[in-house]
Amino acid sequence: MSVSTQDPAVPVEPAEPAAQSRLDRFFEITRRGSTVRREVLAGITTFATMAYIVVLNPLIIGTAPDKDGNLLGIAPVAGVTALVAAVMTIMMGIVGRVPFAVATGLGLNAFVAYAVASQMSWAEAMGLVVIEGLIITVLVLTGFRKAVFRAIPAELKAAIAAGIGLFIALIGFVDGGLVRAGTGVPLQLGSGSNGTLHGWPTVVFLVGLLVTGILVARKVKAGVLIGIVLTTVVAVVVNAFAKPGAAFVDGKPNPDGWRLNVPTLPDPLFQTPDLHLVGNVSFGAFAHVGLVTALLLVFTLVLADFFDVMGTTVGLAKQANLTTEDGTDMPRLGKVLFVDGVAAVAGGAGSASSATTYVESSSGIADGGRTGLTSVVTGVLFLGALLLTPLVSLVPSEAAGPALVVVGALMIRQVKDIDFTDVGVAVPAFLTMTLMPFTYSITNGIGAGFVSWVAIRVAQGKARQIHPLMWAVAVAFVIYFGINLVKAVTGVS
Repeated sequence: MSVSTQDPAVPVEPAEPAAQSRLDRFFEITRRGSTVRREVLAGITTFATMAYIVVLNPLIIGTAPDKDGNLLGIAPVAGVTALVAAVMTIMMGIVGRVPFAVATGLGLNAFVAYAVASQMSWAEAMGLVVIEGLIITVLVLTGFRKAVFRAIPAELKAAIAAGIGLFIALIGFVDGGLVRAGTGVPLQLGSGSNGTLHGWPTVVFLVGLLVTGILVARKVKAGVLIGIVLTTVVAVVVNAFAKPGAAFVDGKPNPDGWRLNVPTLPDPLFQTPDLHLVGNVSFGAFAHVGLVTALLLVFTLVLADFFDVMGTTVGLAKQANLTTEDGTDMPRLGKVLFVDGVAAVAGGAGSASSATTYVESSSGIADGGRTGLTSVVTGVLFLGALLLTPLVSLVPSEAAGPALVVVGALMIRQVKDIDFTDVGVAVPAFLTMTLMPFTYSITNGIGAGFVSWVAIRVAQGKARQIHPLMWAVAVAFVIYFGINLVKAVTGVS
């Protein structure tokens, strides 16, 4: 197996002649062409780009009432969100030994909050998340998840990586306020009327995008991290003098305000974490809402989590050059997928919602992270966030957004591995890449790619070239996309 270890976007430091320390040998730092310093900086970068989850997840999970009107609360959810991210990211670093960070999955948490908990108690909803995680873990232990990874055609893997680049770039544009929901159109430029740029936070985002782009283009070490730090400093200064305020003031939208975090020094800096939600799980949902309804909810969670992670793993592994030359495998894949399955269980058991591998890990990889040491550093910082939860809110999304856009630009380079002259490849690849950002879902993009790949290959008379698992997965996605029809036929609400 030949593994490439050099990313052209990252400057190469002179490698040591041989691995000397236990740390180096354990994480294969020298073997993968990295250094301890680069891994540490990459871990800090990854944390900086995904620390927002400690603030955002409580706003989704902590404020949504369950069927009985009960709330989990913002402070308790912030505590368990940081705890789960810390433990599982460190586990990913030590067991998987890859630079992939883990935290509560966005999209999945919204589904749990608004589609699952609305039908039952929060404890029962988290019980279904635990069951989903156990199923994912069993699929890993049986080798099924790894087999699916290997069955995906190389062209689709490249399309998934490129699509994730577009997806995280859109996240960066939205978080930075450059792209927002429009009037009469799905999206528009900025928050001003008639699609115009407006407000100091948008200026901060643009400055950050320019600075980060220049740093990465000039191959400055830790350019992404430096870009986030410098942009945060600019944001603090702008907030002190221009005082844009929050996105909502007195319950009303403030187009001039910061989208998520207001960059001001919090008081107090330290806060004892509230972890009483850990273990608040019940498996009574099957009796409460009925067997068929509960099974459909679990099926949706499993499929979304299974392929969201599959796509993220493919994209990150290709970006970090951890896949084999033919793109069909990567070192320790089974252990990486196992940790991710356990993370889903941990997220449910901790009442933080299903935890999963984070696409924002790409920012640390762009800064040179190649080993599990990057993840360990990120996880340790999340442990610190348990006590410094208020300080995490210092970095506004307008400062983290530019990093995602620049990293997206680096990931889109994977399109070079797609043969667009073959329509049977071009259409599935195009659907995979475009539907990820257009539907705000990695899973939807992968599903469209799988189904169209099988359908077109059959129409071309190339059915024998389709791996059996591709058939099985395509059928599963047909059910996934037609879940409302399934509910109508079964009479389940």
